[in-house]
Amino acid sequence: MRTAVRRFQSLPLRSRLALLVATAVAVAVAAVAVTCWLLTRTQLPSELDTSLENTSAPPSTVQDALNNCNSGVPPETTGTSGFAYIQVVLADGTRCVAPDSQAVKVRPEDLAVADGTEHTSLHDSTTDSGTEVRVFTQRLRSGSAIGAPIAVSVARPLTEINSALNRLALLLTAVAGIGVLGAGAAGLWVARTGLRPVDGLTRAVEHVARTEDLTVRIPVEGEDEIARLSRSFNSMTAALASSRDRQSQLIADAGHELRTPLTSLRTNVELLARSEETGRAIPPDDRKALMASVKAQMTELASLIGDLQELSRPDATDPGPLQVVALHDIVESALERARLRGPELTITADLRSWYVRAEPAALERALVNVLDNAVKFSPPGGSVEVALSERGELTVRDHGPGIPADELPHVFERFWRSPSARALPGSGLGLSIVARTIHQTGGEVALRHAAGGGTVAAVRIPGAPTPPPETL
Repeated sequence: MRTAVRRFQSLPLRSRLALLVATAVAVAVAAVAVTCWLLTRTQLPSELDTSLENTSAPPSTVQDALNNCNSGVPPETTGTSGFAYIQVVLADGTRCVAPDSQAVKVRPEDLAVADGTEHTSLHDSTTDSGTEVRVFTQRLRSGSAIGAPIAVSVARPLTEINSALNRLALLLTAVAGIGVLGAGAAGLWVARTGLRPVDGLTRAVEHVARTEDLTVRIPVEGEDEIARLSRSFNSMTAALASSRDRQSQLIADAGHELRTPLTSLRTNVELLARSEETGRAIPPDDRKALMASVKAQMTELASLIGDLQELSRPDATDPGPLQVVALHDIVESALERARLRGPELTITADLRSWYVRAEPAALERALVNVLDNAVKFSPPGGSVEVALSERGELTVRDHGPGIPADELPHVFERFWRSPSARALPGSGLGLSIVARTIHQTGGEVALRHAAGGGTVAAVRIPGAPTPPPETL
């Protein structure tokens, strides 16, 4: 059994479908044929019994049968096959066969009718030659010429039914065979037609696997499962192509961003190395400036590499276990770091309690990036206002030059930097990391113009002003 199942599973899908269709039709046709044959086998004897009961022996035929008895002619030699076999049965078991009839063996049922015990009898019997017959026996209502009780038997051969049933069986077998063959051919045609889109999908998948060409698209027709599968494949290849394009763009942008600090760092290191090799000392102020530049470039490289590592994780990757954290505490921690980076600025904060579910380290880094962005674009001696409202909205407002309206849709894109900010330190990844982290917590972030100049960064994260009971 298992071997048969394995062989069946090893067949092509088209062959399996055709075989299943042919099998299903064969079972259905066989069930219908057998049912039809059984019903016919039940109905034909009933029709034969009805025909016998409605068949009456003509008085002349009965008289001829009695004359045969009176003449002493042996009954088994008197007749040939006719439509019905008619004979007269006497109470003592004597049978008188009518002309053109065959002698039928007398059964006890016939004797019961002849002696008046039964009025009629319907039973099977055989002729003297061995032919099976169906017999209907009834008493003769009028008295007989021989002055003794008599019964008249009318018999018909059962070969009529058997022959009809045999012909019907052959006919049903032929029809069933033709039906199965037709079903197999139809199943194969349906399988080929129905699986033609799957063949196209298979060729497309093989083409993608062989050439890595993600521009392949499958034509979609209809709304069935095959069409849905084709749409899903097209969506998958489009998503893969987009992902590969973003990956290529990320690598190109990262290489471009890394080239600038590396070039500057290499130049400064070469100047220091040349000074050591030639023995020509660099003036102390210049040397101090070179070392400060090297340190700044190293810091920028470290920050850029950290940002790249953060963005290297797929968007679907779990950032870490979410836990209930106090957003106001994380904002306070981020403010301390921001004040160190902008000591000449006035940073004020008005924070209300707000608890959210987030990964603390990732959330703090995102808020630090928001504050760094405000510090970087604030003028010397300027101010930054930070507020966390009772409804959980965190706003960071600076008084810098602001962002042009046509650049606002791009501020959260990777490596995007405003033309006016390209001279400032940064990689263009900070706000991209902010958007990703906030979205992973179920929140949203946006930048907008501030009244009177500057920019307002607004962060909204679902939460509550008090921690949930399970954290208390």
